[in-house]
Amino acid sequence: MSPVPKPTSSHQTLSPLQEGLMPDSKKKLYLLGRPFSPLYSTAMRLRSFLYGRHFFRRYKLEVPVISVGNLTMGGTGKTPVVSSLASFLQAQGYKPAIISRGYGGAAGNRVNVVSDGTTIFLDAGQAGDEPRLMAETLPGIPVLTGIVRALPCRHAIHALGCNILILDDGFQHLAVDRDINIVLFSADTLAGNSRVFPGGDLREPASALSRADIFLLTGTTTPNKERAERFATLLKKRFPGKPVFYSVYVPCAARNEKDQTSHALTTLPSPLYGFCGIARPQAFQQTLAGQQIILSGFTSLKDHQRYTPRLLQQIEKEALKSGAHGIITTAKDMVKLTDCHFDLPFFSLQMETRLDEGLNALILRTLQTP
Repeated sequence: MSPVPKPTSSHQTLSPLQEGLMPDSKKKLYLLGRPFSPLYSTAMRLRSFLYGRHFFRRYKLEVPVISVGNLTMGGTGKTPVVSSLASFLQAQGYKPAIISRGYGGAAGNRVNVVSDGTTIFLDAGQAGDEPRLMAETLPGIPVLTGIVRALPCRHAIHALGCNILILDDGFQHLAVDRDINIVLFSADTLAGNSRVFPGGDLREPASALSRADIFLLTGTTTPNKERAERFATLLKKRFPGKPVFYSVYVPCAARNEKDQTSHALTTLPSPLYGFCGIARPQAFQQTLAGQQIILSGFTSLKDHQRYTPRLLQQIEKEALKSGAHGIITTAKDMVKLTDCHFDLPFFSLQMETRLDEGLNALILRTLQTP
């Protein structure tokens, strides 16, 4: 890939588009943390500089590496993008593996094989929610986790015969060199308040986007498309030469967890009671509303929520109290609920991510360029 263009200014911000929706509670927390943002920002700049000067060790692997990550905290749809990209590469004749940090998983080995592409070895509690979900939904594609990601990367290459790697949430993991750096922004929240943690949503200063090769705005819809396009224009202006693509989420079916049958969304009982433990629960609610699925109530839980029997009893109690004829959650939550037995019909929403065809074409061209 050609050298990464330099940003047009040494101190980039995304402040002209500080329009991402943010709860008042988060605004208050970020207001308290704002005085510490410059310190954290400086530390992250220094870290990136030291990696760039090889002060810290960087691993160059024998196969192409694609990183999918984000600048902001919270959900940007990395998992469905990684899954879609892995399936695309598999269809093109590659043998991809997905390498994740395994956040929330209890497995503590240096290399944790969630799936070798044929057999799933770890449950959600051991692997983490997202790696387990990808292992379930991507037959033939190994999924591995590990804190020092170079180690599961090498295992995927030498033990499993993989010839291309996808780093899930890899933008800040600078120890592994990559051939393509894809940075995601949610089309709903964009850059949030454009301030660096702990005063805002950004994991690093916006100048870190100079490391990116491709920007992808995820979850574009008719209501958010105009704002997303204005944000894309800003990215192109601040970081010229870096293409911006879009992806959409498409609800395709609901799976009945009692008999594992698939149902068209128009055939679900009504009303339903919804719950989830993801970074942006409002996105799940909006998706259900967009499919004209009527909810009698909804429970929002923290991201990576662990479900106890008592919590599940409380959820079903609320569902019955609300007059629901069924319960629905996300596929990500469902991987932790294999032993859940509600009396009410229980469904998980199945989603597809459709990537811009131009993005897939660019990735193939880049991989085929010496």
